[in-house]
Amino acid sequence: MVTGSLETAGNSPEVYEGQFGPFTLTAADRRGVLVYRGGVGVAAVCFAAGVAWVLLGGDLHVVSWLYSVFWLALGVSLATIHIYLAPLHRALQVFWAIGGLASLWVAHQFDTPFAQTVYDQPLTILGVGFTFAALTGIFFKEGFCFGRLETKVLTPLVPLLLLGHLAGVLPLAWEKGLLVAWAVCFAVFALRKAIQSIPPDIGDKSVFEYLKQRPARV
Repeated sequence: MVTGSLETAGNSPEVYEGQFGPFTLTAADRRGVLVYRGGVGVAAVCFAAGVAWVLLGGDLHVVSWLYSVFWLALGVSLATIHIYLAPLHRALQVFWAIGGLASLWVAHQFDTPFAQTVYDQPLTILGVGFTFAALTGIFFKEGFCFGRLETKVLTPLVPLLLLGHLAGVLPLAWEKGLLVAWAVCFAVFALRKAIQSIPPDIGDKSVFEYLKQRPARV
């Protein structure tokens, strides 16, 4: 997280004081944050729309299309999110890819709509759930960095709902309630990201540079 800045004169870019030295933020840095937030926003809208559509008894084939856009938007966010630990970043991207491949298999393996299949065949969560594990990773990162209440709720809520359904231990009313809570908290998270200052989402670039150069020093 950016912790402070140094005063600059004229039209020079603002210089921030990082843990390993000063750095500046470029237009590309800012665009990356906007793309990340855009992906989060699209994913949140698709998820909320899908939940509403299911609860209102709509055609579940529509949910399949919403899930596809949700998955793609999540991938965009995972490509542009700033995470200091590169192995964690890569792991979340791998989870996203595994979840996508599993979802594609499920969608073509069964005749029922995708959402109906996942509900009726809980074991499919062992594959499809990787997509939501990647999403939970974003929630965890945001909760750890910014202490947002909604992400602190979402981090345990998502695996609780998925694993609870997988194990068959959650009553239907609970599952509906948790699903609605997920959609609402996700929407709140996306909205708060949209109005948040950009520099904190970029973080301390001096740390990224340090981590990038460290292997060469060993």
